[in-house]
Amino acid sequence: MDKIFNPIIGVMCVAMVLLLSSCGSSTLDREISDALISGDTTAARFEAIAEIILADTDGYSQFVTNGEINGEALQSHINSVGAQLRPPMAWDISRYVSGTLSLSVYFERSGSMVPYDSSSGRGQLKKAVNDIINFFPFRENVSINIVNDSIYPYSGSIESFLQDRDIYASTAGVGNTAFTDFALIFNKILEAQPATDVAVLITDLIYSPANTAGVSTEKIFNEENSLATSIFKKYKNKSVIVSRIMGDYNGKYYPYNNNAFNYNGRRPFFVIAIADRRVIDRIATDPQYSHIIHPDNATHSFRFNQAHADVSYTVIDDWAENMGRFRVSHDNPSELNSCEGDRTTGRFTVAIAANLSTLGKDDEFLTNVDNYTLLSRNELTMKVERITPDMITGNNKYYLEGNSHIITLSGKLTAAHDDVVIALRNEYPQWVEQVSSVDDTNPATTHFGDTTFGLNSFLSGIFNAFATGGDKYATISLKLNI
Repeated sequence: MDKIFNPIIGVMCVAMVLLLSSCGSSTLDREISDALISGDTTAARFEAIAEIILADTDGYSQFVTNGEINGEALQSHINSVGAQLRPPMAWDISRYVSGTLSLSVYFERSGSMVPYDSSSGRGQLKKAVNDIINFFPFRENVSINIVNDSIYPYSGSIESFLQDRDIYASTAGVGNTAFTDFALIFNKILEAQPATDVAVLITDLIYSPANTAGVSTEKIFNEENSLATSIFKKYKNKSVIVSRIMGDYNGKYYPYNNNAFNYNGRRPFFVIAIADRRVIDRIATDPQYSHIIHPDNATHSFRFNQAHADVSYTVIDDWAENMGRFRVSHDNPSELNSCEGDRTTGRFTVAIAANLSTLGKDDEFLTNVDNYTLLSRNELTMKVERITPDMITGNNKYYLEGNSHIITLSGKLTAAHDDVVIALRNEYPQWVEQVSSVDDTNPATTHFGDTTFGLNSFLSGIFNAFATGGDKYATISLKLNI
């Protein structure tokens, strides 16, 4: 039998030999070579390369500038690695390393979304998405898509979308409004998302796949939970911020059994922001992105997949609730010397101003002490409260401005030295279960207007996908010496 030479196999063999020899001098080079040879030049593959570099910034310092990937340097290196392959291969990474962010808006147009923008309502949903677009600093980098059974680019301009007083009428006929294919939508967003893109989905987040007639709610919830986990577990580099907003609703509501009814009242909808974890870290500290991180009138919010973050904080020397005495060390502002309790009560109380606003958590979560672990030899107790404008005076302005919360520690000093550690735990938010329902067929029930069908199943699936992200969001340490 004659042997037939396949040129494609030949090219792959030559490329693999080069991969294992001349181009395999480092973990980074092997990753680049494998991406080129396999043709996997996706955003996810770029992130894998970026993670290698950022995990060893000393070893790969030539590719890092101010803690970020130096796109020009990395592109040059990728070109060099690709040039050694036979045949030579190339990969343009410019869309993944541009310093300017882009915004991709995904606006759900399903049957249950239309009533949020009725003429009789106050238009909270349209205002939320308009604010995100209006305040995004790079208008030229904004794209808008309509989503339901698939993703459809919006046919108008950014300005026409913003000025449209009946956006659902203007987009009539786009896609199949009978159901929303979250599996397709989230997969497409994540698969194609550049490293510098922020994707924002405006949705009621009700899982409504096609053909659910006669299907039990338990089966729907289990499917929903597994779906969310399977989607997001592939993207460990992503962060997801879910913000819940209440809006006026007037029109047809479609429950899971498809027996539609009219409802006029308030109902929740969601702003879901998805981006690379480093991008979320970046915009969380920048006020110009606040409408993405903290939408106006959001009742709850939570950031999924958040690495341990550094929190800035300072001890307040002069605070009304302070009791006893202490002296802040000149060498270490987190160390208090000469600590002693109040002469009358024996209690010691000290207040700390901290900036917790960058953590992507709402006040219900941040001010609940049950979400913290407090380690203290003196068995101190704590409370957390939001800093309000009326708290700021000329005497404490230095401490409070730039911070978001006051953490107050109190107790009796029985140990001569105390290394106090306050840790905000990485735990599933309690509010999700409180605003989630397992039956949305009866609008007369007490909490119909405040709950979302199956919300807990979907969000717990996302949480489970990122469950290995660590057990703490942030820690604050304070040393007390008597």
